[in-house]
Amino acid sequence: MTATAAPAVPPEHLYAPRLRAMTVGSVALVSLLAFEALAVGTAMPTVARSLDGLALYALAFGGPFASGVVAMVVSGIWCDARGPRAPMWHGVAWFVVGLLVAGSASAMGVLVVGRVVQGFGSGLLSVALYVIVGQAYPEELRRRVFAAFAAAWVVPSLVGPALAGLIVEHLGWRWVFLAVPAVAVPAVLLIQPGLRALGATAPVRPPAGAAARIGWACGAGASAALLHYGGQQRGALAVGLVGVALVGLLGCAPRLLPAGFLRARRGLPTVIGLRGLASAAFAGAEVVIPLMLSRERGFAPTAAGLVLTVGAVSWSAGSWLQGRLRTPRSAATLPRAGLGCVTAGTAVVALTVVPAVPVPFAVLGWATAGLGMGLLYPSLSVLTLALSAPGEQGRNSSSLQLGDSLFAATVLALTGAVLAVGPAPGPAGYAATLAVAAGCGLLGVLLAGRVVVPSRMGMPARQSG
Repeated sequence: MTATAAPAVPPEHLYAPRLRAMTVGSVALVSLLAFEALAVGTAMPTVARSLDGLALYALAFGGPFASGVVAMVVSGIWCDARGPRAPMWHGVAWFVVGLLVAGSASAMGVLVVGRVVQGFGSGLLSVALYVIVGQAYPEELRRRVFAAFAAAWVVPSLVGPALAGLIVEHLGWRWVFLAVPAVAVPAVLLIQPGLRALGATAPVRPPAGAAARIGWACGAGASAALLHYGGQQRGALAVGLVGVALVGLLGCAPRLLPAGFLRARRGLPTVIGLRGLASAAFAGAEVVIPLMLSRERGFAPTAAGLVLTVGAVSWSAGSWLQGRLRTPRSAATLPRAGLGCVTAGTAVVALTVVPAVPVPFAVLGWATAGLGMGLLYPSLSVLTLALSAPGEQGRNSSSLQLGDSLFAATVLALTGAVLAVGPAPGPAGYAATLAVAAGCGLLGVLLAGRVVVPSRMGMPARQSG
């Protein structure tokens, strides 16, 4: 008598019955966060004119950035102590309330308050979504989940600004804020059954130092807002404000990131650092490219924007590709390849500062950089969860996103200060800022091997400080 072999269990996929609603809801929320982040930039000039609020224009962007930094830290502590369900619901509530306040504002000051509330909700949501991925999805699917999150940014990147422009012209700027809640609430309702299926997380006391960590986050958020504001000024004022903000960030940020971060210690500290360096490189180049092409090559704004669109599409392609590759033998493979593409692509873009270099080189370079970001971002997100014990996923996910945001904000502010030197930006300024961006990528390439830890990649490693 022979034993009957057990039927093979097919591998799960993102849209398997138990995961389908959670996947759709999570991707929808990421798309909404992306759309709102991109659409507001299109609508804000009209908002400032309508509400006579040009004096608060910079604060309308810096305020939500600062509140988002605080919310990321709060959400990380909350998720580790109570699970992601409450931070998710509170994040949606703050996000929706902030949008409603901003959309109904009769004065610019009220709109700024709404934007700050909205930013706090976005910060809570972004960390909670990462923790949900760590708890709800098997490890072999996580690269594909994060690839789907990256793809969720592409459509808003392609159509968000244009759609926001149409809404502003034909319906009014208020609907850029008021239309989003109608989709946000159903999206989170799709996630709720999956969260319930995870079971209740046994509540634990927040770790010692949680209150101090929130205090440091407030300091980092205020410094980041000042950095954002200073980067939009000119001359000595910009230099002074940026200098004060950098001192504040240097004092606060290291206390929010894993121990050993500044020394690029192996494992999680280096993973966080690579994400920050990649974000700084890409954001620093992205803000320069349309300005350089418009002023030096005579591109219309639409044509210059299409170059950035190429980067967004190739980012999505890179994310799709890494999600379908076999798991590399070394955890450093995809981060190193991604940062190599970002470095090479940014360097190629920098060559177009020279008039003799054809513009298609900029398109090719930016497509290469976008491909690298697609390879890099999901792989670093997966590594963060793999190197986190269950009770540390919230904290480490918040550190990953904090590093991302703060590195990018710092480079953007410095870029603005460099371009503000002199009466108008010129080739030397473009070359300098693109060289800084490429340098961030190159430093990441050199450090990428330090993401490898002695233990197996999938084994939780307590490396947060």
